[in-house]
Amino acid sequence: MDITAARRREKRKQRPISAALALLALLALLALLAPLSAPAAEGATAYAEHCASCHGAERLGGMGPALLPGNLKRLKRDEAAAVIRRGRAASQMPGFGEMLDDARVAALVEFIYTPLDYTPEWSAEHIRATRRIINDASELVTAPAYGADPLNLFVVVELGDHHATILDGDRFEPIHRMKTHFALHGGPKFSPDGRFVYFASRDGWISKFDLWGLEYVAEVRAGINTRNLAVSGDGRVVAVANYLPHTLVLLDARDLSLREVIPVTDGAGRTSRVSAVYGAPPRHSFVAALKDIPEIWELPVDGDGGSGPVTPRRIVLDDYLDDFFFTPDYRHVMGAARNARNGQVVDLKRGVKVSDLGLDGLPHLGSGITWTLDGRRVMATPHLRKGEVTVIDTATWETVGTIETQGPGFFMRSHENSPYAWVDVFFGPHRDAVHVIDKQTLEIVETLRPAPGKTAAHVEFDRDGRHALLSIWDPAGAVVVYDARTLEEVKRLPMNKPSGKYNVYNKITLSEGTSH
Repeated sequence: MDITAARRREKRKQRPISAALALLALLALLALLAPLSAPAAEGATAYAEHCASCHGAERLGGMGPALLPGNLKRLKRDEAAAVIRRGRAASQMPGFGEMLDDARVAALVEFIYTPLDYTPEWSAEHIRATRRIINDASELVTAPAYGADPLNLFVVVELGDHHATILDGDRFEPIHRMKTHFALHGGPKFSPDGRFVYFASRDGWISKFDLWGLEYVAEVRAGINTRNLAVSGDGRVVAVANYLPHTLVLLDARDLSLREVIPVTDGAGRTSRVSAVYGAPPRHSFVAALKDIPEIWELPVDGDGGSGPVTPRRIVLDDYLDDFFFTPDYRHVMGAARNARNGQVVDLKRGVKVSDLGLDGLPHLGSGITWTLDGRRVMATPHLRKGEVTVIDTATWETVGTIETQGPGFFMRSHENSPYAWVDVFFGPHRDAVHVIDKQTLEIVETLRPAPGKTAAHVEFDRDGRHALLSIWDPAGAVVVYDARTLEEVKRLPMNKPSGKYNVYNKITLSEGTSH
């Protein structure tokens, strides 16, 4: 007996009933939408019949991810069409190529990339309803379940098939590989002792993973379109920055239970997306960048013992700020201005802007690094729209050096024990190149091309700075391990579009050469 064929016949019998229920659910959505063209209506009908049961009647997500333009930003339309036809490996997403012709697939793609004409809500009740304890804290292991140094592990995010690999940072061998939620966004963050790692997906799912027992502990959906998360310096609180809805969400780090939902508003009715939230351990606070209000917020939650509610401290500015870099003492925050002509420096102690910065290429300050040059502390950042690295004196805020690169870059990394800084050329025809810069002469000493024609990006050092790990961003990609002194390749580990790699020790000790 052909079991597959029998299952298909059974599904065809059930389809009219399930489609009817989904169409009823869709009526509420259609009432909120502007009048649809014929192709859009066909896309809406196809969505109701084949997608709504997993992705939600209003495309806000369910068992499957939210299908909204912001959430699909990393997925090109032709790639979305391919997923609809063939399904997605290692997931519950089936292929619909035998049910939908090319015209209906195209209509469905157009529908899911069409913005909603209202701002969806994700309330405290929604958040609480999604929380799930996967492994109770009382049942977790009491010691690492492997022989590797738990503080020299790397968490490698593989975007190609939505997995993460736990890598031994001494032997450079995988210890464990696990499935993650769709499209992790922003770097994972660690508990202060390095035992737990927290992930945020673009769809708002926050997951807690035990790096000793190599198992998930809990998860919750804190938003619809999430930018990133941060962990407080005392390890008690997880803060989540949302694009949709316009909120900051505070969770208990122990079990991801909800502490508070903070609406982000200027007090006059205007709300804002949250570009990112950052932990500021020496200040016992979180600091948030706002997308639509010219303010930054500081949330004093670290060290409060888990109590609330939290009243944000609002610092009003003369321009919007995206992306942050903190000076090592966390006294000052450097932010990129929206006008792409300059940056701003804010004194967090005084709560005022103190300087402009000469940054005209849209810097990626979140990947900036710092070191000592000629007896002074400097920071350096690549630019997203300009092929250069800018070096700034953090005492005078003046530009002390400009390093020309072969194109705009995204990530810059170093280590306090290394004389070199590494910067990629993420955008443009030279995206396969990575420059190695002498931190004292500010000269490029080597340009590496580990996989000609393929994007090479995001370096991270091991615990003591002896090795640098680089990603080849390709489905048939790899993590390439280099000797950080000789710049010779040591090992190559095949992986599925590895993006970021995050070393436990460097992150929890706030290494000057990596992002925090």
